[in-house]
Amino acid sequence: MHRLIEDCLGSVPEVAHAIARDEDLVPRRVARAIARGRIVVPANPRREHRLCAIGEGCRVKVNVNIGTSGTRCDPALELEKAEAALAEGADALMDLSTGGDLPAIRRSILALDAPVGTVPIYEAVRRAGNAADVDADLLFRVIREHCREGVDFLTLHCGVNQDAYRALVDDPRVMGVVSRGGAFHTVMMAERGEENPLYAEFDYLCELLVEHGVVLSLGDGMRPGCQSDAERLAKATEYLTLGRLAKKALGSGVERMIEGPGHIPLDQVGYNVRMLKELTDDAPLYLLGPLVTDLAPGYDHVVGAIGGAVACQHGADFLCMVSPAEHLALPDRDDIVEGTRVARLAAHIGTLSRLPGGRASRQEVRMGDARRRLDWDEQFQLALFPAHARKIHERDGAVETCSMCGDLCALKLAGDLLPTPAPRDPE
Repeated sequence: MHRLIEDCLGSVPEVAHAIARDEDLVPRRVARAIARGRIVVPANPRREHRLCAIGEGCRVKVNVNIGTSGTRCDPALELEKAEAALAEGADALMDLSTGGDLPAIRRSILALDAPVGTVPIYEAVRRAGNAADVDADLLFRVIREHCREGVDFLTLHCGVNQDAYRALVDDPRVMGVVSRGGAFHTVMMAERGEENPLYAEFDYLCELLVEHGVVLSLGDGMRPGCQSDAERLAKATEYLTLGRLAKKALGSGVERMIEGPGHIPLDQVGYNVRMLKELTDDAPLYLLGPLVTDLAPGYDHVVGAIGGAVACQHGADFLCMVSPAEHLALPDRDDIVEGTRVARLAAHIGTLSRLPGGRASRQEVRMGDARRRLDWDEQFQLALFPAHARKIHERDGAVETCSMCGDLCALKLAGDLLPTPAPRDPE
């Protein structure tokens, strides 16, 4: 059994107290949620970094993907992007590198003060030369190496099994498989005529992850890649499999979270989130997006934020940043900065919707009061992106109001005529 889960079964360990302080929660509630698999804490014991609790009662967290590609490989740039993401408030990073010296790139990212995730199948395919030649021995060897190097959570596409493959064939999709990991496993099964080793040897995988104290992120390899594929059979087939595997993993003492669901219409977001939560007994849910329209290349970070905020309202816990370069190119530093900011906005809005009256709500109350008083310094202090807000306000010089209203400021005109309300407690 994972050490943290075991510690939380009969007591309230110090890590639960630390999370409770950070999340404004009761320590015993945190310990109980960890033991029940409703909070995960990606924290490989081989390296130290700041805590990041994901799940029930916690504020919504943001992950940022970085990494090289075979087309554009600049490890120094990827490290710069990772540092920029953390400076903008990202809670975790994933190294998705597929080009260059993968272990060296990973080591540089692991040196940062944040939880780090990887997708081991990427490196396995690079070592084998193609997906069809990846076998169980190679894949598990790479997984073990990532664990030993200090990776905190692994995206593993255990639900991409023969049932999912048959669903793809029986109910064809416009875009087939858009998950890179999902595509690799689909090719492996099709070419080798074998079951996905991560599914076939799931018990062994759980033993390995418990041994190394690593969180399992059950990947959504069958996520739809366009609106037209949102209701196809493969996604639902994988959901059912992930539900079974999530319960099996927790029974083996593995910390795990669930990934999903890709491109879906806005009116289906709540339904999909609630279904995944029900099937997995409220395991923490990790989403890319969802992307609720296919027509906004260049603005997919905004599209993902809209879907993400709605998803959080229905129970999602962890948002993966979508950059402006999504579907177009490898993100540059500016894409990472913009995408991280927009994802943080979605996470904040999601936190407000799922934790009304909490710390985030109290900040909103303070901001309203600061705006009433035209207290610019306090407004900037409370803002999610203070330097950016200050730069905009000051571009027209020092003014008491904003330059939009100037001497016609509504607060200045009517403020003295109305009573000032007593301070409001959002709780």
